[in-house]
Amino acid sequence: MLSLHTARHRRETAGKPRVGLAIAGGGPIGSMYELGALRALDEAIEGLDLNRMDCYVGVSSGAFLAAGLANRMRTEEMCRIFITGDSNDVAFRPSDFMRPAVAEYVRRLTALPQITQKWWRDVLRSPWDAGWSSFLMRFGSLVPTGLFDNAPVERFLRDVLSQRGRTNDFRKLDAPLYVIAVDLDNGEAVRFGSDPWRDVPISKAVQASAALPGLYPPVQVRGRSFVDGALRRTMHASVVLDQDIDLLIGVNPLVPFNAQGDDDGLEAGASHSGRLARGGLPAVLSQTFRTLLQSRMQVGLAKYATQYPDIDQLIFEPNARDGEMFFTNAFSFSARARIAQIGYRNTLADLRRRTDTLGPLLAAHGMSLREAVVNAPHRSILDGLPPATRDSDTTARLRRALDEVEQRVAAPPAAAPRAKRKRTTTRPGTARKKRQPA
Repeated sequence: MLSLHTARHRRETAGKPRVGLAIAGGGPIGSMYELGALRALDEAIEGLDLNRMDCYVGVSSGAFLAAGLANRMRTEEMCRIFITGDSNDVAFRPSDFMRPAVAEYVRRLTALPQITQKWWRDVLRSPWDAGWSSFLMRFGSLVPTGLFDNAPVERFLRDVLSQRGRTNDFRKLDAPLYVIAVDLDNGEAVRFGSDPWRDVPISKAVQASAALPGLYPPVQVRGRSFVDGALRRTMHASVVLDQDIDLLIGVNPLVPFNAQGDDDGLEAGASHSGRLARGGLPAVLSQTFRTLLQSRMQVGLAKYATQYPDIDQLIFEPNARDGEMFFTNAFSFSARARIAQIGYRNTLADLRRRTDTLGPLLAAHGMSLREAVVNAPHRSILDGLPPATRDSDTTARLRRALDEVEQRVAAPPAAAPRAKRKRTTTRPGTARKKRQPA
């Protein structure tokens, strides 16, 4: 499903249009859907270079992909890492991301004797007040803040970004990268990659942004506890929109499932059509969480269309009738190839359905649709993957340096400074209040 907000009046520029990318979270399955969508955009749009965007923002699992793209890891490389498994420089082991947080369990259990002693003391003093609510409050602190250890998440990304000329330093990237996490103690959204957080390693920022409460424990950075960035905003698109861009491309993998209507036409896994409650608490919570995230994002996008009237916005999401996206375990890696394929084909279908509108919009930004790709409904995400190469680290660094030289030689002369945008205010004649980081 493509949400398209066409600019009311595009700013004329002599230089190359500026394009920004925002990638939301969604757990392991959500990130695989996003990878499929990004691979489709990479193949289908001529003139779009996902490795040379003018700004990136990543939230939670989407921060993995944003960090990779900003480091010039191509989508085919990521497909080989996460889908085919034949990457020559990165070994992805799903088990590393699902290791029990043993240290967290032990730390919590060590408090059991003291809590039990206090509980019995309260029971003896005031037995009528020691009900179940008191019991839960007292012993609730023994429950771990996360089931799995997210230290391997940071180590994995740190290892990936330390090879082949990549960098784990926000300050050394060619384009701004922002990774969003939320301070657990005050609810503040923090942009890693901006001052004063630019010196935090990218891998640590991604670990913090992906610390989904209940799944992973909060991540400590400078004495502060950080959790999943989606708690404040779904996609944090305004971070990109504030970077003086002309086109925003966003990907959000979590939408509520539409279980009403006939079963005909539903994707595999939609056997609970019209009866989500039969799936128990997990299904109800999943639908609730998805509904909150998408409604919040839709409200934001509606505001952005007014606040940023000269920026085109393309937001790609799954089909609401796609049961497989809903009923697949959001934290399972086993279905990653199938989910990436769904994201790939859904995105191509969106481009195909909106060709008449997208054609002029993309042309305004020096891009066009590749008809051979877009008009191939049965095309697979693996069809366009080039043969796997076995470059050494030195060869990969040399190839990266040559690519950089080629880009600099081919770059057009520097254009005159761009005119600063004027924001549309919600109430003409009054000054806009300073907005919180989105």
